[in-house]
Amino acid sequence: MIITNYHSHSHYCDGKGSLEEQVQGAIAQGLRAFGFSSHCPVPFENQWSMKAARLDDYLREAAALKEKYKGQIELYIGLEVDFLPQQLGPRDFSMLDYCVGSVHYVELNQFGQPWEIDGSSVEFLACLDTLYDGNIKVALEKYYDIIRQMVETDTPPIVGHLDKIKMHNEARPLFDESEEWYVALVEQTLQAIKKVGCIVEINTRGNYKRGLELYPSPWIIVRMNTLQIPICINSDSHRPEEITASFPLAFEAARAAGYTHQRVLLEGKWQDVELN
Repeated sequence: MIITNYHSHSHYCDGKGSLEEQVQGAIAQGLRAFGFSSHCPVPFENQWSMKAARLDDYLREAAALKEKYKGQIELYIGLEVDFLPQQLGPRDFSMLDYCVGSVHYVELNQFGQPWEIDGSSVEFLACLDTLYDGNIKVALEKYYDIIRQMVETDTPPIVGHLDKIKMHNEARPLFDESEEWYVALVEQTLQAIKKVGCIVEINTRGNYKRGLELYPSPWIIVRMNTLQIPICINSDSHRPEEITASFPLAFEAARAAGYTHQRVLLEGKWQDVELN
């Protein structure tokens, strides 16, 4: 069975543990390949992205580890790249083996700062109520529009945690995923992804950290399979021990949706391997 993970975070950003501790954790958990993907530097202050001054050290250390562990595990150098329209995206990091393209910000909040959709629900809801009068439909339309902009104009190999914004439903019921307008938003986004050939990760972090559903939800994974959108299974790990967290659930969800293969980076190229 080939197990891989291309979405991981270390002490270069908001993760815990060194790059080498991540590699050792990956080897101990039986991975064939592992990708470093710390949060990329962004053009403003936040609490979780890598500082720009550390990027060169990150790249050098990751490259040294690739050599050190050659023959034990395949290592790939990546970043989780924030897509910020007209500001930042995957093409700004062409030196990498790959990247995970993610949307963490939607417009500006009530303080004129980038509005983070991947943080505190208290802050998210305060902005939603102040700027949009609680209208989650408007916020979701903007969120999925930015994802489509990313895949259409600055295509990443992997789209990260596609529907993560749904996490705030736990703090306050905001929308029902079966609502016609939401299904249409997701469908439009999946069609854009299908057109350019991106991989969509099945991300397990919400499950093992908060008991939430996978990102994306099982019904979306079913639709992705119908559209023949390739998948890979990632944990979005922030500690070495999380590298394969909730992987059995993700493999089960993929198989239940009809997938027989996932697309992984092995021997320097993307290829499909069986979901055993």
